[in-house]
Amino acid sequence: MLRKKWMAIFGTLVISSLILSACMITPTPEIVIETVVVEKTVETIVEKVVEKVVEKTEEPAGDGLKTLVICQSQEPDTLYWYGGDMLAARHIQHAIYDGPIDSRTYAYQAVILEKLPSTEDGDAIINAVTVQAGDIVVNDAGDPVELTEGMMVRPYGCRSSECAVEFEGPPMEMDQMFVTFKLIDGLKWSDGEDLTVDDSVYTFELAADPSTPVSKFTIDRTASYEALDDETAVWIGLPGYIDNTYFTNFWPPLPRHLWQEQLGYGAADLLEAAESSRMPIGWGAFMIKEWVPGDHITVEKNPLYHRAAEGLPYVDNVIFRFVSDPNSALAQLISGECDIVTQDALSADLTPLLLKLEQENVIKLASAASTAWEHVDFGISSAPEYDRPDFFGDVRMRQAFAYCLDRQVVVDTVLYNLSRVLSSYLPPDHPYYAGGLTEYPYDPEKGQALLEEIGWVDADADGVREAKDIEGIPNGTRLEFTWLSFTDALRLQYMQIWQQNLAGCGFMVNLENVPVGQYFANGPDGPLFGRRFDVTSFSSSVEPSCERYLSSAVPSADNGWNGDNVSGFANADFDVACKRALGALPGTADYIENHQAAQRIFSEQLPVVPLFVHFKLAAIRPEVKGFIMDATEDSAMWNIEVFDIQ
Repeated sequence: MLRKKWMAIFGTLVISSLILSACMITPTPEIVIETVVVEKTVETIVEKVVEKVVEKTEEPAGDGLKTLVICQSQEPDTLYWYGGDMLAARHIQHAIYDGPIDSRTYAYQAVILEKLPSTEDGDAIINAVTVQAGDIVVNDAGDPVELTEGMMVRPYGCRSSECAVEFEGPPMEMDQMFVTFKLIDGLKWSDGEDLTVDDSVYTFELAADPSTPVSKFTIDRTASYEALDDETAVWIGLPGYIDNTYFTNFWPPLPRHLWQEQLGYGAADLLEAAESSRMPIGWGAFMIKEWVPGDHITVEKNPLYHRAAEGLPYVDNVIFRFVSDPNSALAQLISGECDIVTQDALSADLTPLLLKLEQENVIKLASAASTAWEHVDFGISSAPEYDRPDFFGDVRMRQAFAYCLDRQVVVDTVLYNLSRVLSSYLPPDHPYYAGGLTEYPYDPEKGQALLEEIGWVDADADGVREAKDIEGIPNGTRLEFTWLSFTDALRLQYMQIWQQNLAGCGFMVNLENVPVGQYFANGPDGPLFGRRFDVTSFSSSVEPSCERYLSSAVPSADNGWNGDNVSGFANADFDVACKRALGALPGTADYIENHQAAQRIFSEQLPVVPLFVHFKLAAIRPEVKGFIMDATEDSAMWNIEVFDIQ
């Protein structure tokens, strides 16, 4: 009954969307006009009659099969692993490829490997290798080069620039990584052929091919990647290359037997071939059944799935329907035409309605933090030609600013309490999150006390503070500056709220929002990367972490305006801790302790104020089981094999 009530209420909102969605159903639906009486709910006190276009579709034949319908915002351009990075494709790739490695809550999990290699277990080792002039190595700067005299390199056992030496000519020893991967038993392609590590080696060869449009970073730093037998592959890095994520250097298998040996395709051919881009085979829980352009992709249960003996997958078919309009997607969820609406198919402005629908038990919501976090960056060291008073060189000013921001009120209102306030560039559930961080709760009195201590006073009682006896700033200079960001609804909302917070402490903050293209333009002309701002706010990915704030990452003319440290922050202790962390292997004491030390310095020095972590939200019917959103898995289809509908 509740669902019928909400469909009536929602009908006026999505009537046009329902008309549009009618063309997305097969077979062609019979269009009828129904008169729907809107009944009272906790939100509605007025009864009225609306005419709603509804679709009456023939009931499918009772074949006893379970079918799950997932509505996503886009149709993929391609399903080829190296054809692009659309989330729309990733949803479906999770169905046909299981793993090979999942990323869960800032950690990695083996799926079709026996385990992830580790230095503790001995399947990842660092050996001393002798190198000489002319060999290809990775130098101290991290670049693959031909070894020549005068070049700075890291000798065996050296993991940072602090111990790098100049190559003088005679052979020397350097670090070289050897990492062994082992497949689980019984893996088969959905066409019945055995899946072996040679298929992973084939993928490596495709990735290395110049015609394959993927990053060559790891490829260029690889000495070899070879199969020892059908289940075992070994990756060897170039001398001098210590990869912090060495345990992920297993390339997802692709079917050499079909694409290369039977069809004779080269790397360039696979970008367009139907067998790779439209109907690829896999080893996962499902296999492609049909692709109806502009409408849907259907996958069906793979009987050769390696977990079939566990009864997986639980459903027989999954239909990925393309629904570009968020209102239509939600309407189809309520009507039962969709069982899941993915995060990309919902818009932020629907969040209040989604929360109300969940409260009424019409739908269920699944949410998770995303890997993006929002922050305010101070112009600590602006470009030389950007002339303004040095407001933010004093750490007490940055701390005062933080105390005067009510970050929680934005989380509670603008973000519907689906996020949380941050204290670091890593979220609290990250395995390397540091304890003992300097915290900045909303405390305007403490913020004002810091401003008074610096010399910012409101002598004329006009509500805006002025400088008094502050070194380098003329007396009477008003505490007035511009907060810059780009033009989207979220930032327009929170900037206005925090403008009022800061005014209460005596700041005069002018808001400026520019088009996103202008905002992120390259330096020196772009305001962000050209370091031409007072304060600014935007979002970044959790990874990379501390290296974003290294002094060497400050964009400038010297480095071609490349670098993410747009505040111009430079702190020797932070640099040391961060570089030591980056030079250590994950899980080691040096790695953990130095990442945490860098966070503590960051929280005290406060080059930026961490604001909140972004979130992602999907909606499902109450009957759907097993659907779990995760912070670091881009698509919530990562465990599609356990999805069920009851």
